[in-house]
Formats: sequence, structure tokens, C-alpha cells
Amino acid sequence: MCYRTGIFVLLLLLLSLDSRDCSASIQYDVANKISFNTVQAWAVKLGTELYHFGEFITRKKEVQDSFKSAQIETRDGEKLVQNMADDIRAMMELKISAVKRIVEAAENMAFDKQNEPVPEDFQFYNSKEMQDLYEDQSLTTTPEPEFSMENWIIRPPSKNAHLLRNPHFSNIPVNINISSVHVPTNVYTWAPEVIKGIHWSEGLDTHFINNYQSDPTLSWQYFGSSTGFMRHYPAMKWRADPVDTYDCRTRAWYMEAAASPKDVVILVDRSGSMTGQRRDIAKHVVTNILDTLGNNDFVSVMTFADTVEEIVPCFEDSLVQATLANLRELKLALDNFETMEIANFSAALTRAFELLEIYRNNSGGANCNQAIMLVTDGVPYNYKELFERFNWKYDTPVRVFTYLIGREVADVREVKWMACANRGFYVHLSTLAEVRERVLEHVNVLARPLVLQREKHPVVWTPVYANVTDPKVADYLWEQHERAEQKERFMSQRRDKALFNSEKEQNRRWKITQMKQGQYSELGNSRYQLMTSVSMPVYDLRHNENITENVLINEAYWVSVTKESVEENGQKEMRIARLLGVAGTDVPLSEIQALMTPHKIGVNGYAFIVTNNGYILIHPDLRPVFQQILKPSYNSVDMIEVELFDDDRSPRNFSKELTALRKEIIDQKTGNKIVNIKYHMEDMKRVSRGKRHYFWTGISDSPFTLVVSIPENYGRHRLTHPPTDDIHRITLTSKNISERQYLSDKWSIHPDWLYCRHYERTFSSPEEELLYFLERVAKPGWRWPAKPRPPEHHKNKGHERHSEGTEARERNKSPNIAQRNEYYCDHGLMQDLVYDARNTAWFNKSISDSASDDKAPLTKVIGLLPRAEFIQRFGYIVAFLATHSGLTRWQTHPPRDHDDKPEFGKQWPRAIDEVWYRRAVEQHYVDPLSFVYSVDLSTEKFPLNVSSAMVTASHAVFHSDGYKKTPAAVVGFQFKHERLSEWFENITSSCEHNKECVTCLSDNWDCFLVDSNGWIVVSKDTSQTGQFFGKVRPDIMMKLVEDDVFKPIHIIDYQAVCFREKKVTNPASSLLTPLENLRLIMAWFLATTVWIYNSISVGLAQASSYSFDYVAYQNYENDDETDDPSMSKPSTRMLERDFEKLVLINRTRPTPCDREMYLYQLEYKNLDEKLNKPVRECDRPFYAQLVNYTNMLLVVVDAMCAKVEVPIFSIDAIEVQYNESLPCLKHMHPLYRQQPNSCIRNHTEESNIDMCGRGSLQQRNLLWLPLSIILFLHYF
Repeated sequence: MCYRTGIFVLLLLLLSLDSRDCSASIQYDVANKISFNTVQAWAVKLGTELYHFGEFITRKKEVQDSFKSAQIETRDGEKLVQNMADDIRAMMELKISAVKRIVEAAENMAFDKQNEPVPEDFQFYNSKEMQDLYEDQSLTTTPEPEFSMENWIIRPPSKNAHLLRNPHFSNIPVNINISSVHVPTNVYTWAPEVIKGIHWSEGLDTHFINNYQSDPTLSWQYFGSSTGFMRHYPAMKWRADPVDTYDCRTRAWYMEAAASPKDVVILVDRSGSMTGQRRDIAKHVVTNILDTLGNNDFVSVMTFADTVEEIVPCFEDSLVQATLANLRELKLALDNFETMEIANFSAALTRAFELLEIYRNNSGGANCNQAIMLVTDGVPYNYKELFERFNWKYDTPVRVFTYLIGREVADVREVKWMACANRGFYVHLSTLAEVRERVLEHVNVLARPLVLQREKHPVVWTPVYANVTDPKVADYLWEQHERAEQKERFMSQRRDKALFNSEKEQNRRWKITQMKQGQYSELGNSRYQLMTSVSMPVYDLRHNENITENVLINEAYWVSVTKESVEENGQKEMRIARLLGVAGTDVPLSEIQALMTPHKIGVNGYAFIVTNNGYILIHPDLRPVFQQILKPSYNSVDMIEVELFDDDRSPRNFSKELTALRKEIIDQKTGNKIVNIKYHMEDMKRVSRGKRHYFWTGISDSPFTLVVSIPENYGRHRLTHPPTDDIHRITLTSKNISERQYLSDKWSIHPDWLYCRHYERTFSSPEEELLYFLERVAKPGWRWPAKPRPPEHHKNKGHERHSEGTEARERNKSPNIAQRNEYYCDHGLMQDLVYDARNTAWFNKSISDSASDDKAPLTKVIGLLPRAEFIQRFGYIVAFLATHSGLTRWQTHPPRDHDDKPEFGKQWPRAIDEVWYRRAVEQHYVDPLSFVYSVDLSTEKFPLNVSSAMVTASHAVFHSDGYKKTPAAVVGFQFKHERLSEWFENITSSCEHNKECVTCLSDNWDCFLVDSNGWIVVSKDTSQTGQFFGKVRPDIMMKLVEDDVFKPIHIIDYQAVCFREKKVTNPASSLLTPLENLRLIMAWFLATTVWIYNSISVGLAQASSYSFDYVAYQNYENDDETDDPSMSKPSTRMLERDFEKLVLINRTRPTPCDREMYLYQLEYKNLDEKLNKPVRECDRPFYAQLVNYTNMLLVVVDAMCAKVEVPIFSIDAIEVQYNESLPCLKHMHPLYRQQPNSCIRNHTEESNIDMCGRGSLQQRNLLWLPLSIILFLHYF
């Protein structure tokens, strides 16, 4: 009994956890002031007790001893980056080899089967119509046939297949034994050319499967046809979300492989005749042309009448890079031009030719193909003299494409001649529905030089993109998001009007909106998978073919004419150069990141990849998503927009040193440089600064450059296992290594790192997969697999194989299959992990067992506490350990009986990439004994629930060897915030030598614990926990900044999204008069008659060229209709009458912008001198002291002094205001870029191709007009 009493007495003396006796006798002195010595004593006592408690609960000394046998090696940055680049290049060669086999097989199949008819009962796997037989057992193998209006026949139904979820393909249900076909909505599946291509391309399945068997890391493989369909492997059911706008021919992997880069000038006729539907068609034509451009293309859009004007004024007299942001700016500007006056074609063509000539002479822009796209409803004559002057005398460097708009046109010959005489193509368009298909003709024309040379198949790597998501859908999704929010506000106000209108509720909603608009890290939880693709063009190997096209006769009616030319063998055919399509495969960025060996780079280091345009392909700070929607310019984030130099320059005022570094990286030179940078953490809530050592080298035969950034101090060395601890030696001395001896309960590994990967088996978790391989390693005969290499590719003499007939076919039926391993392992990482696991296995021992061996009195006292007493005083505490190899261990003290919460290692499994790990390592160079304390600042938990909030404390364990040292692990503990608050209150409510002193219990004093970035960890007012101190007490924060205690650091977010209000037109109706009513009735009658007539005639006469486009969807901004009647826009008068203004939201459009903010960091240099200052009445009404062994300040403020009115220290990002829009500003200050290496724009045989135009496909049968009227009269 006496022994137990002595324990509790000692515990009270050491921890001061019970201060009731002291607090009961508190009496305030006459001055009612807290002394400086008292505050200093509190800071020392609190810090010391927290340190000893952390030291005990984490057993950091034992952790440090666990790595005493480890070795330290110097990190060679140049060798590291070169090895990474070699590994990535080897992986890229595997993908290229697979695509080459698809290309060769597709060319041979199309050549051999060109005359093979398609069976009438032909069935195929249609991705959009295919049903999963496992999902619906009621499906039969003979579903209902499909009715087709072409020749009034019944088409066979699509095949159905068994689909199984496959983790390798994003857990999507797939069938790896077959491929399936996606056909765009605007393409008719049973059109002759489409179904013919679908039929012959079925033979690609064998090559898809063999590729996947040869390289099981392969992602989606596909062949995109120039007719519109895409055959992809493995087969899957296509999900239309929200609608299917996918067309492979407008994707970057297709466009960039189909033709070399291009400079394009689009001339849009805005004369008085281009009104109504013609104007709408013209806008749709331009939009679809812009959709075929990529980051390596340059474009200018001009409108012309009497004068020529840029559609975006700041782009005047220049070509703008075709990034998503610039294309979006051009598309939005199309709504602004008005039709008037007479078209001056001479001025427009002259302006376009002169602009292209400037770029051609200066080697600017794309520096390859050049084209003029003329969109008009007719030209007066052919302007031959202009073409002679600007184009023909230079050997026709500029192609001319003409788009004739309107049904009744009289200038067909002149418009067509302009295109045919200038290596272009002519298209006649009379409806919106046919625009997409006809606009894509120019891609095939630009591809002709590629097809004619036949030998080269340029390999194209795309910039980053998000799987099958259409970037244009972002605006639509945002509008849907706002509609849902508006509906929720209406419903909330209806349920409780008083609550909704209250100031508290409005403030809460405003804060949530602000936080959502400033979200910075959503990719991990988003539905998008970022990737790049490698693709190659596929050529039609035929030289000649009969061509059928529509010809306008006497400017009155269309007829189909077959064009022929006489060959030497007497056969009548036309010379052709046709692009069959593009073959490619996706490469998820996660696969490339795994090859960057982040464990070799170390904590707070990272690798990234830059494209030839200076844009980021991979970077840890690439943030492409906001509120589950892709940002408008997510794939054109520049390197210097994420690598922030530590200087005081204004936004967009980049230093010469930074731009020079960027140029060397883009030029793919090998080099290194030490730079001072600043960087943010924890969703831009924290900031840090330091020196970084950059190493870079180009990835050969690609547009990419690999860069590695390593901290200059602790990044110089890395920890490695000693040779005596080789994994095989361990298996000889310790059996069953993989069966719980070293890895028992409560452990995890970094989920994104490549330890070992099995290509044929699936596992429920990375930990299960690791255990599987550890068991295999322990077995006799284990060998570490070599890195995969691509199989030798067929090398034939040009395309002579196609004259060999049967031999070529047989060769394609039996492609070589490379021998490959069923798994791959990172030998070094596995060795390090096993070493860490073996030497930290003791961490799973009970804490009381460790305490019995510890000589520290505090440790012994805590270790002897009964379970109930421990929980009462400390609550449940999670102690954790994370090592440099990605291993994380944790224990709950005392063990929980039942715990529904996610375990620590499941919430934070990423070891060196976790914020608490990174900050602890940085803190080591401030104070090697200190712990880093923080509360969760996640915006998802607003407002912070203090009762359930957790405090995380972490401490870095370094291993030293002479003058060298490197981080080996981080230990820490996590406990309830209320326990820290009690601890803080107990200490700051008493004085050691004066029981009548004033303490923090006094209402006259406010006490805070503030972390090193200015965030409140503990406050008397619990609602202030987790808030920025500069917001709660801006006057005190100003003093701390003036005294250089906190240093403001200027951070600019160049990936931000701002929300511009939409211009809303007045929806009120015009006054209806009897005459107006009559006019509307007649207009309705005529429109309905024409609609019936068009529907019947088009449906029957052109089923083979069926075309439909989601025009309403793509132009949704002008369409206020929705499927939900409650979401349709009511009139302004109704809103003002029935709803309060608080309910309404401002309709906005997400727009790329720059935001800036000031984040704060504790300045430790001469900190004691800055803090050791007395209170000077109300001029300096506070004390501030560093809490020993922590990253926290104890701030004690005299609450009796009136708060000085000063601006609130906001850390919220605010938009940077420029004189121009952001796209204009970027365009006026262009950055260096490297043009692609491949450029094929001319071929001598192209002059032999006569095919240069296509008329409108809207054929009319006048016999159907009377039937239309009869049907109208009958039904209406």
C-alpha cells in the first residue's frame, strides 16, 4: 500500500497532472500581472514533460539503437538520375515495341482483307451496347436484333461477354480474352467503311493478347480508325458519364500521331449573309477544328468582313499555342462576333498568309505544317493572284481548307478550287449534325505526306491527360454542380427559413464555399487516372482505289460519281494516300513514378518529368482536379509554376536564373544546380524553405526530361543495410522470415512503392503481396528477376512483305511471344525493408516490458501505472514508427478492446511522404531533440471538432557515422487533443514558487500554444483550435512579425481556379400582339413540316453516312433546359417575387488564374533574443516563449488591453489581378520551348492525288415532301 502511494506522489511531482490543490489557492497580486519568469518556467516545464513522455511512449532510444549496424553511403545525384532515366527508357521501349506490333499487324490485315466482304450476320463486341452476362443472368445469347433504316434491313445484335473486375485496369470489369469496339455517337456503326474496318480489325485480338502476355504491365491497347471507331483491349462496357462525347480522333494520342505539328489560321466570314444557322454552323466548325489541336500546334482565329479582326484581341498578329486554356479562350470568344457588312476575302487571305510567312521565316510556332481554314458561305471568285503571290512561288507551303456553309450556295466551284489548288480539302456543310465528321477530313489530308513515305512511323508521346475524360466536359460538370447546390439551398430554406437566413448559417456556408474553392489536394480521391500514351500512325498500304464522292450538278442537285484514273495494267483507280488510323497504348503515370525509386531519393526529395514544352508530366505538386472536376488547363502546367524560387519577385516575374535552368532542362542536357526554393505542405497550410540540389538528364528518344530534387543537407547521404544482413543470409539463420517473425500485427508498407509485383496473381493489399514474396525468397532456388526488356521486333524491308501474300498472313498469325517473368522485384528496396523489419520487430512488445528495462524514473512510473489509471490520465495513445524503407509500425497504448476507427497505419501508410515525417526531419536541423506537434488542418473537417481531434507528435531519428548522418526513421505518438489541453491547463494554472501568482486561469489573460507555422494548437477558447493565430489575434501576430519571430513567405499558386460570373441574358418574354402570334404560328407550321421532311428523307437516303452530334450538349451554355424541371432557370421576375436573394447563388465559370498568399514560418535564428522581452503595458501586452523540445510557442496575452485594430492576417489565397486575362498574359510573355523532332510535311507524290473535296451528305428526295405534308396534316 505504501509502495502504491509513493508511486502516485512521484507521478504528481513529475507530471503535475493534478493541480487542484494549487488552483484552489490562487490569489491575484496587486498588479494582476504574470511575470516573464513564470511564463518561461511554464514553457520549460511543459516542454520537458512532453519530451520525456514522448521519449517513453515512442522508445526513440531503442529505435536509434536498432539502426546502429546500418551503413551510410553518399548519394550520387548524377548516377541516380541517370539510372532512373535508363529504367524509364527501358519501360518505354516495351510499350513502343507493343505498339509497333499492332501497327504492323493492322497494316497487313487491312491490306490483305481489303476485298473481303463483311458477312450479313456479322456480330462484334460493341462497347456501348455490350451487356455483362455476370451482372444479368437473364440475358440470352440471342438478344433482339437491331433495326436499321438502311435498305430497311435488320442488323444482328452486339455480342455480350463475361466481365470481371481487374485491379490492373483500375478495377474496371473487363474481359482480357477479347477486345471491343467503341463507335462515337456521331458515327453510324453500319456505314460500309466503318463496319469493314471493324470486321478486319478483329484479327488484332491475337496481337493484343500476345502483347499483354509478353508485358503484363501493359495498360489499355487500342487502334483508332480514321473512320471513327476504336478497338480497345481488353473489352469493357463503355460508361457514358454524363454522356458519351468520346471520339478517339480528337484525342491527343490520335491527333499528334496522325500528322506532324501545324500552324493554323482560321478565317471566319462574318459578313451580313452569315447570320442565323450559318453563323451557328460556322462556330461549330471552328470549335471542332480547335478540338483537333494539341500542345505542339499553334493557331489564330480571325473574323473578317470589311476588316479583319482577331477573335481574341490580345492574340492579334500572332499564333497562340493550342493549350487547353488558350483553346477555351478562343471558343468562348466565338460568341462575341457579330455579322455585318461585306466580306473582304483579299484582306483576310493576305493577313493569314503574311502571318504564316513570318512564323515560317523565324522558325517559330510549330515550324512544320501550315494551313489556312476558310469558313464562309461563298466567295465571289478564286483569288488566284493571291495564291500565286503568297503560296505557289514558295512551293505551296500553306495548305488551304475551305468550309462552305449553307444549303443554298452558288459559289461551289470557286471555293473548291481554292482548296484543290493549294493542297487542301473542300467541305460543304449544311447542318450542324455533319460538322464533326467533315471537319476531321483535314487530319487525313495533313497525314498524306506521312502515308506516302511509308517507311517512318513517328513515335509520339502525349502530355499528361485523364483517361477517357473529355476536357470540354469540365464546364458542363461545374454547371451541374452549381445546379445541385442551388437546389439544395432552395430546399434548405424551405425546411427552415429562419435558420437558413441566420447570420451564423450564412457565415458557415460562406466559409465552406471558400474552402472548397481553395481545395488543393483532391487527386488521391478523384475518379481520374492520369496517364500518358505512346502512339504511332497506321497506313493504308494500297496505292490506288476507286473513289466515290458527291458532286453538285448545275448547282442544283448532288450525284454520286466514281473517280478513276488509268493505271499501267489497265485497271481504273485513283491514287490514294490514306491514313488507316493510329495505334497506341496508355502508360499510367503511377507506373512511371514507381520506376523513379522514391526510396533512393529520400525524404523531402522528389523526381519530376518535364516535356519539350516545359510542361509537367509528373510532379508531386501537380494538382489537376478541383471539386472532382478537371481544371481547365490541367495538362499545361509549366515547370516554373511549381518550382518556386525563394525570392521576392512579383507573380509571373520569373528570374533569369530560373528561366535558364528551365531551358537547360527542356534542351535535355545533363546537369545539376543548387537553388534556394520555397514549398508548401498540407494543402497549402504550411510553408518551408531550403536549398535543393537539382540533377537532370534527358530520356532518350522521347520529349521528356527527368529531374531529381534533393535537399542539400540531409539529402547528401542515404542509409543502406550492411552486407552481412543480406536477405539470403538471414533466411539461413532465421527460418520463417515471412511468417510473422519480423512482420506481425499492426504494420503497413508504402502502397505506391514497387517492392515486388506479381503480374498474374491479385492480392487484397500490398502487405499480403509482400508476405507472399518473402515466403518465396526464403525458398531454395529463388532468383531476383531481371528487368524486362522488349522482344526483338520484326525488321522487314520496307513494306515489300505485302507482295508476299500468304507468307505475310502466316507471319501475322504467329507473332513472337517474348519469354518473361511472372513478377518483378526491387532487390535493393526489399533488402532495406527486411533489414528494417528485422531490427524493429521489438516495437510490437508491450510498452511495460520496455519500461521495466528503462532506468529513467518517469519511464518506470508510467510503465507501472495500471491500465485504468493510464487511460484516465492519458487516454488511448498511438505510438508509431516509420522507416526510410516505407515500413510503418504502430501500437495503441493500452490496447483497445474494440476499435471502429481506421488504424493509424491504414490512414497514414506512406511513411517518408507523410507530412509528419517530412516536418520531423526538417525540425531535426532546428533542434535535434524536439518533437513536431500539429493538429489536423484538413478542410474536410470544418469546423474542427475538438472533442474528437487528435494531436500528432513526431520526432526524426538520425543515424550517424563520423561526419555523415542521414534520417533513418521517424517515431511519434498521437493522442486526443483534450488530453493536451488538460496538460497545458494544469501547468499554466500554477506557479512553482508562488502559490498566489496570476495564471492562465485568470479571465484577464489569454494563453495559446501556437505551432511553427502560426496555427493554434491549444487555446482557452476551444473554438479557436486549428485556426490561424493571425486571424484570432492579428495585433499580437503583427508584433511577432515585426520582431521577426514569424517570417511571412510569399507563395503564388499558379494552378489556381477562379470563378467568373456568367453573363446572364434577360429571359423575360417579349410582348405578344395578334400579328406576332400569327407570325409564330406560321413559323411553327413551316418548321414542323421541314423537320418531318428532313427526318424521313435523311433517315432513308443516307443511313450509310448517319451522323448525329451532341450539339445541344456541347453548346449547353446556351441551353437552359435540363432533365430536372426543378433545376430549370425561372424568370427573373419570378425569382424576385418568390425567393430571397440569400437563396440564390451567382452562376460562375471556372477559369484558370493565379492566386497569392502569405504563409508564416517561425524564424529560429536568435529566437531567444527576440522573445526575451518584458510586457510594456499595452504597447506590448504579451509574452512569447518557445516550448522546450517542441515546435510550439507559448503565447500569453493580457486580455485587459484593448485589441489594436489592425488588418487580419489572412492566409487565404487571393486572386492576382493583371491588366490582361491570364491566357493573354502568358501569350505576351512566351517561355522557351523545344519543337518536336519529327516533321513530315511534304511528299513529291502528293500532287498525283486528286481527291480534294466532299460535298454535303444531306441528300434530298423530293418524293418525300408530299408525304411529309400528309403526315403533318394527319397528326397535327
